Amino acid sequence: MQKQTIKQPKTKQARSAAPNARSAALTVLQQVLAEGAYTNIAVNKYLRAHALEDMERHFFTELVYGTVKAAGTLDWYLERCVSRPLGSVAPEILQVLRLSAYQLLFMERIPASAACNEAVKLARSVSHEGSAKFVNGVLRGLLRKLQAGEIALPDPQQDDAGYLAIKYYHPRWLVKRWLGPWGKEGTEALLAFDNSPAPVCLRTNTLMTTRERLLAALQEMGAEAHTSRWSEDGIVCDKLPSLSGMLAKMQQDFYVQDESSMLVGRAVNPQPGMRVLDLCSAPGGKATHLAQLMRNQGEIIACDIHEHKLRLIEENARRLGVSCIKTLLNDAGALREEWLNTFDRVLVDAPCSGMGVLRRRAEARWCKQRKDLKLFPPLQLAILNNAARYVKEGGRLVYSTCTIEQAENHYLIEEFLTQNSQWQRVPLTHPLTGETEEELQLLPQRDGVDGFYICVLERR
Repeated sequence: MQKQTIKQPKTKQARSAAPNARSAALTVLQQVLAEGAYTNIAVNKYLRAHALEDMERHFFTELVYGTVKAAGTLDWYLERCVSRPLGSVAPEILQVLRLSAYQLLFMERIPASAACNEAVKLARSVSHEGSAKFVNGVLRGLLRKLQAGEIALPDPQQDDAGYLAIKYYHPRWLVKRWLGPWGKEGTEALLAFDNSPAPVCLRTNTLMTTRERLLAALQEMGAEAHTSRWSEDGIVCDKLPSLSGMLAKMQQDFYVQDESSMLVGRAVNPQPGMRVLDLCSAPGGKATHLAQLMRNQGEIIACDIHEHKLRLIEENARRLGVSCIKTLLNDAGALREEWLNTFDRVLVDAPCSGMGVLRRRAEARWCKQRKDLKLFPPLQLAILNNAARYVKEGGRLVYSTCTIEQAENHYLIEEFLTQNSQWQRVPLTHPLTGETEEELQLLPQRDGVDGFYICVLERR
């Protein structure tokens, strides 16, 4: 996605798939970039409702995810070809421009003429002839400037944050923020990781099967998969048959979950018969993992603040054959006196900035601003302080996030321990090295998996 030379394609695949795939992509891009939908949910919802052929399906998916991921960089190029602010362009026309600029800049197999001509048709279908002419003029101007070498990235010697932001499709403020702790080399590796394709990771449901049997069944179906180095329950899939087909044949055998996320359940270390509280549970991945570690014996209270998300937990538990989970509508920051000192384990998988999982959430890098990061630590600390009151003597409190922001991780735990002197960290064993660590902070650029943080706490 970083090559900017314009080449004529050598295949006919894009032409045959283009009209339906592009129109479909435009529909979903409008939902994601203009209306705030999640990319993966919008894509899956569209595919369930529309029967696209395989070639169209792949082209559509690449257009959507690529355009969303590169949105800021696409806007940077378009700003150099549009005489007015992009904010004044009608949203549906802006999506046409982004979708088409993505093809011109990053999809070498697509003919420039096809990208422009189809863009004009799309603009005409959602607006009027004037919009179609506007789109044609902008894209032709972009092509001319690219071919003449009139558009250059910022000079990395004078503006390294600006250069990296445009080259790797991240907001400049975030790149600048990361340059401090990680340096240029570490930041560039982190940005590249965020743009890399994410494999599908499956957690074996050991209530129903073993990892060895699940892996063999997947390979028999044509999957290219291997066991996870990080999780003894995990399988990493580089190539998969249809997920719906897999669910039809082995619906109780697995749960789709990132490798980093699978480590939380083992850190909680629940035992059969325990009473466990998962305060921020939806959609239920960690709760169902806890259930299988408990051999479905005991009680897990899985909470969320939204009713519809509780239904997701219930659906996942039912599919996996888990019966020890009870869902409850609950505000994690509000005290429930009947829970005081009653749980063996309490898990706070806290709401966070999600800066460790930008690879998997295409739109997330553009949804947040610098000021938004300040909102999370106070909320997380309030939830953690409240959760600590529910742990019985000898019990444990586990805190986790999917971010690499230390204000939400290490420094937040430091503040909690300062305010609660009766608590202390419980050492963790690193999943790969076997070394003992006070807390586990996974960094994508170093560890090759999604960024995640886990800390286990116990009363002194």
